[in-house]
Amino acid sequence: MRVLLTGANGYIGLRLLPQLLEAGHEVHALVRDRDRFPQEEFSAYGDRLRIIEADLQEAPPPLPHDVDVAYFLVHSMGASGAFAEKEAATARHFVEAVSATACRQIVYLGGIAPEGRHLSKHLASRRAVQEILSSGPVPLTTLRASIIVGSGSASFEIIRDLVEKLPILITPRWTRNHCQPIAIRNVITYLIGIIGRPESYHRTFDIGGPDVHTYRDLLMIYAETRELRRSIIAVPFLTLRLSSYWLYFMTSTSFALARALVDSMAQDTICTDQEIRKLIPQHLLSYREAIELAFSRIAQNRVPSSWYDALSSGRLPMSKLKTIHVPEHGILRNSQTVPIDGDRQRVIDAVWSLGGATGWPSMNWAWRLRGSLDRLVGGIGVRRGRRDPKLLRAGDAIDFWRVLMADRTHGRLILYAEMKLPGTAWLEFEVTEKELRQTATFRPLGLWGRLYWILCLPFHILLFPEMARRLANSKASESPESSK
Repeated sequence: MRVLLTGANGYIGLRLLPQLLEAGHEVHALVRDRDRFPQEEFSAYGDRLRIIEADLQEAPPPLPHDVDVAYFLVHSMGASGAFAEKEAATARHFVEAVSATACRQIVYLGGIAPEGRHLSKHLASRRAVQEILSSGPVPLTTLRASIIVGSGSASFEIIRDLVEKLPILITPRWTRNHCQPIAIRNVITYLIGIIGRPESYHRTFDIGGPDVHTYRDLLMIYAETRELRRSIIAVPFLTLRLSSYWLYFMTSTSFALARALVDSMAQDTICTDQEIRKLIPQHLLSYREAIELAFSRIAQNRVPSSWYDALSSGRLPMSKLKTIHVPEHGILRNSQTVPIDGDRQRVIDAVWSLGGATGWPSMNWAWRLRGSLDRLVGGIGVRRGRRDPKLLRAGDAIDFWRVLMADRTHGRLILYAEMKLPGTAWLEFEVTEKELRQTATFRPLGLWGRLYWILCLPFHILLFPEMARRLANSKASESPESSK
């Protein structure tokens, strides 16, 4: 099929896109800013992916006439101001543009909105968008979801921030309301499975996981899954506005997004029918399973990749490697950018030679000491070394790191820490023609994780800038070992 995917730069869009391409569809990805779209990550798909740059808020864009299915995944939930008016204008422009094509189906992912009740601004906007999309000549299929569980999703990352930061959670009354969370894997399966099915035209389906929970349950199940002791104290005086400020100050979200989420959480969002399960059978992950799956991925991805399942083989397809991303929410980070003084390939050679007998280019004694401490607490230390002094491939071990991506062509190396830590850590290198970008990312687990990062700061201040500088200044006769 020829598929139009709006919102291709968004959370759902970037997860859905590779699945559509893997299924053999031709995709026209509509984005507001072409420069923000990771085109290199999808270069392996060639002409089956085409980028359309347009702003649906401004005007209807010209679209290819031979589109079979169009996804509408655009929303302004995190925007401040008149987001409802913006969403309505976007939907009208989309309908006008799609109506001029041969499109046979529009698929819209909205939110579950309780019937016969006063809706929040967010849910009322979602319903208004659905009505606009259904007013055109192209049949509409609407999927409505409650909370979507997956690394990187706004609601899940807020739950993650709250539980891992606060040993005692003071919660408002809305945490007693009910919802039906669904795993992102199940959402993507529904979105792909519903296209091209006439029996789904002009219909609305509620999609949810197998269980109904209160929002309090979501917090406590997350804590149990992560083996964190947490207490919840519900208070009656936290209004919706105060709750929004509470989320804003306690998590990494914006106030506009916090307000939209709190407004939605103030109402029950439960599936009213199960028809979609008959139409597209699949194993629905429980909330606990969805959490465990998200963390089993190790590296939190914007788009799914199969590196974890294939890790034991030590080989991953290059088309999959390019989709791996380090997490961006709820993290602590040390970033260094250094101009390259010399040939780019020599810098890549130096990065690809890190660890093992060669060692590390800055404070190598500190790396060895950290490995010894890791062994004392039952970790792997640095005894594994590395498979080859110069060659790297996904799945290789480098001391207490695991290689997730080793793409010499694009100069990108991502390592995941397998040492004992109160959290999870990544070390990423990207070598361009002009500079080396080195990023250490840490996702702390609770207060102990944050304390660990603070205690390590003196070493980080000395170690990371010097390591980036020496790697960027690598000459033909130099290697990390020469600077031990």
